[in-house]
Amino acid sequence: MSSSTTYSLRPQPEAAVPETAMVMAAGLGKRMRPLTATRPKPLVEVAGKPLIDHVFDRLRSAGIKRAVVNVHYLADQMEAHLRARVKDIEVLISNERKQLMETGGGLVQARTLIGDKPFVCVNSDNLWVDGPVDAIRQLAEQWDDDRMDALLLVVPLARANSHKGQGDFRLDPAGRIVERRKPGRLAPFVFTGVQILSPRVIRDWPEGPFSTNLFWNRAMEAGRLWGAVHQGLWFDVGSPDAIKATEAVLAEM
Repeated sequence: MSSSTTYSLRPQPEAAVPETAMVMAAGLGKRMRPLTATRPKPLVEVAGKPLIDHVFDRLRSAGIKRAVVNVHYLADQMEAHLRARVKDIEVLISNERKQLMETGGGLVQARTLIGDKPFVCVNSDNLWVDGPVDAIRQLAEQWDDDRMDALLLVVPLARANSHKGQGDFRLDPAGRIVERRKPGRLAPFVFTGVQILSPRVIRDWPEGPFSTNLFWNRAMEAGRLWGAVHQGLWFDVGSPDAIKATEAVLAEM
């Protein structure tokens, strides 16, 4: 990547943060075993706090008013924790107890709770530290509903702490996502698990569980999938070893 290459979107005037967030909290957390043998992954603690509490701290800071949370594995624990710990954000539960729907299917099942306006979507098992600008507010400032169906917060592969993958996307200089990672090649940017989506993407879905990749691919083909580069820290907290590495970095801040 040349030093002259930029990946920036023009802030939109008087941008408002979406009122609603979808929090993905239904996964099985297999890579986090044995810690997830008796608790859902979002309740695993990092730096003295459950992962989902870190997420709600960020939602609260950005001004989110409502959060739709999908639940499946040890769902009763998840719901009890939310009732006890989240008082200032309205929480709506999308119940996937009977069948885990994956990320795309989770959006489909929760669509009536999400509503008809652009919304923030956050994976509950990642952790980030804001840079000079609040990351969710950064997405809101760069969101352009006329040009975008999805705006993903991405981080350079070189700054993806504890990430074992080879990257996810390539961006053009304007910030449009133009390519998924190809086999055997590195991609310069990693998806952080934070994004703004238009309800327009939730359409023509298949039956049963499926990945959000279906919606992303359609948006990319239409030139409506964009990326905003995170200016702070991001941690891929996917295993017990990653927790230790993350806490070591946070302790030095």
